Amino acid sequence: IREAPVRLQAEGASPAISVVIPLYNEVETIPMLAERLTTALDRLGRAWEVIVVDDGSTDGSFEALARVHAADPRFVVIQFRRNFGQTPAFMAGFDAARGRIVVTMDADLQNDPDDIQAVVDEMERGGYDIVSGWRQDRKEPLLLRRIPSKLGNWVMGVLTGVRLKDTGCSLKAYRSEVVKNVKLYGNLHRFIPAAASWYGVSIGQVPVRDNPRAFGTSKYGLGIKRAPRVLLDLLTLYFLRNFGTRPIHIFGGIGIVSGALGVVLGLYLSAVKLFYGQNIGERPLLLLAVLLVILGVNFLSMGFLGELVVRSYH
Repeated sequence: IREAPVRLQAEGASPAISVVIPLYNEVETIPMLAERLTTALDRLGRAWEVIVVDDGSTDGSFEALARVHAADPRFVVIQFRRNFGQTPAFMAGFDAARGRIVVTMDADLQNDPDDIQAVVDEMERGGYDIVSGWRQDRKEPLLLRRIPSKLGNWVMGVLTGVRLKDTGCSLKAYRSEVVKNVKLYGNLHRFIPAAASWYGVSIGQVPVRDNPRAFGTSKYGLGIKRAPRVLLDLLTLYFLRNFGTRPIHIFGGIGIVSGALGVVLGLYLSAVKLFYGQNIGERPLLLLAVLLVILGVNFLSMGFLGELVVRSYH
């Protein structure tokens, strides 16, 4: 994003709905995507714009998007100089979005453009800040996609308290003030509802379709290799959400428990040495006691350093 991306921007009054789509090497899908989006959004009867972020495509996707923009200026195109990833693409789209409602979806048409009306209607009917799509009759492989997705949904619900049936569905609707105030990095785009829950947003869900991919293979999919990274991102989000402003509570707590256990073991060994005359120099318990005390001091130090960082930040 910092490398001055190319923007083909729409002009005119602010739209009611902005659709943000990250795209990477989807040249075959672009004509069909534009046609179906135009039909679906015109049916809503509101002013709209589509912001497509070309995430450094190398297959001619930007040229195809430029032709779409020339035919219909409501399609806004942002081109990255290289592939930055899905989260920076979403952030660039959110920064450019002008609509009161921001809808996100994938470029491969597995998210059905006709379901945009469903998430928007659910948002307005329920007064929600976020509405997440819940894919029905999913087409992905069971072992490689659906089981990891279910596990991820469960872990996210446990760690963040935001229980969604389908965290990985990109078709979501947000109020503009939500996405304008949530700052993302890494792969945290998957957890926007959880990140936004810090501000007390209301979240709804609605069933949507899951279409088979028309062309090629998934560029942003969640496979076995990415699953550990997503889990680490989720743990990071949990830490930031619960201890981002008070790191001493987690590091200090671990340090106190560790140090206290070390001290208790040390007192026990001292009593054994003084009152029973036993040799404790070669006992593993002595090494464990020393290790626990050292770890306790280290964790307390990390907590205090974390507090200094947080204080400097704020």
